[in-house]
Amino acid sequence: MSPGVGRASARRALWQVTHAERAALARDLATLTPDQWQRPSLCGRWTVEEVVAHLSAAGSIGRWPWIRSMVLAGFRPGVHNQRRLTEHLGATPAGTLRRFEEVVPLAIAPSSDLPAYLGEVVVHAQDIRRALGIETRPALDALLPVARFFVAKNFTVPSRRIASRLRLIATDARFTAGEGPEVCGPLVALVMCMAGRPDYLRDVTGPGVPLLRARIAGGDGNRGPMPDRAA
Repeated sequence: MSPGVGRASARRALWQVTHAERAALARDLATLTPDQWQRPSLCGRWTVEEVVAHLSAAGSIGRWPWIRSMVLAGFRPGVHNQRRLTEHLGATPAGTLRRFEEVVPLAIAPSSDLPAYLGEVVVHAQDIRRALGIETRPALDALLPVARFFVAKNFTVPSRRIASRLRLIATDARFTAGEGPEVCGPLVALVMCMAGRPDYLRDVTGPGVPLLRARIAGGDGNRGPMPDRAA
């Protein structure tokens, strides 16, 4: 198999996983009450409905429209994200859900960093589920490429900085990364900690947890909606 064919196959696989994770989230969202749509998520000041609108925005913009939007926002990601989010809010939660369902099968991204955009879906889905007590978890096939990308690169979140000089060990998957004090836990918890979500610190153990907690508390990803680049 040529390198080009292998890369194309890998891209197709990542899109298939992304579509599956979006569809799983859509099924969960279809069960929400009106009150649940307005509850805070784990993503900063955004409500559940706003996170869903953000995911619709992030999943429906390619490279050139993204560049144009950033230029119009004066290269201020927060302005860009909020404007795009507002565009994808429906008049009601049902309308917001319909917009997200339309995005589920799309294969559009601003760049070739597909694990990062899969990470958008994985992390923001858990921002919603954890806040609402929904037990659904991303598939390991979705979590593994995101975890590998997060330890290697700061992109939409400062994940590499958060994970540096730590030994991350998943207790439910074949994933280890880094050197240093150990942090052990389910792979979803490791991913969410690397995304700066302090709520998931309670799901990890090991001598590296105090350092991990300090980095998250110090602002390394604690607020940021992930999509500085994506939405």
